[in-house]
Amino acid sequence: MKRSELNQILREASAFLKRMNFQLPPFADWTPEEWRDRGAECDEIRDNLLGWDITDFGSGDFAGTGLLLFTLRNGTHGSVRYPKPYAEKIMIVRENQVTPYHFHWFKMEDIINRGGGNLLVTLYNATADEAGLADTPVEVWQDGRRYAVAPGSTVRLSPGQSITLRPKQYHTFRGEPGSGTALIGEVSQVNDDRTDNRFLEPVGRFPEIEEDEPPFRLLGCEYDRFIRR
Repeated sequence: MKRSELNQILREASAFLKRMNFQLPPFADWTPEEWRDRGAECDEIRDNLLGWDITDFGSGDFAGTGLLLFTLRNGTHGSVRYPKPYAEKIMIVRENQVTPYHFHWFKMEDIINRGGGNLLVTLYNATADEAGLADTPVEVWQDGRRYAVAPGSTVRLSPGQSITLRPKQYHTFRGEPGSGTALIGEVSQVNDDRTDNRFLEPVGRFPEIEEDEPPFRLLGCEYDRFIRR
């Protein structure tokens, strides 16, 4: 992705969050220059990849296949220094913007529609070898209800609704056409995007960036590239 595209996405996301009255922590607005002045007191942010996260999953088409996230809090498995056993994210999902089929080996997560448009979540169980979509009923945990649906069923989350996604449960989601951009929360166990994502088809989780202009904000995946500690 070009840096100019990332910068524009970040500016649009900041404006959308303000319209939705969702407030981010102060470090969301730190410039690359301000980051260079932050010392060891900010290691938790850098080490746990808190902050901005933009991906087009290697598609070259962010609007069609992509996702913007902001990680608000996170821990590290087995860490004494970062013992939080939970994570929280806020995500922005545009109409018809797809996050590809994937599951997590360890993380259980609640996906919560915080406002705006509707989110469509399609579900499958994984096959025994984890490489395919099983033709078996899927148990849905949704806002205190538990019920079964056919494989490949889609659950619509309107504002205020949520769904629990369990380990090894394949899921894909997209914004429902005609409903507007959706503000989506995630509350989960510790998040590790380096090792705990199993995509059905190979994808690029973090973007390769073409530097055609200076960065507006840093992504969590590039702290080490720009900041000397």
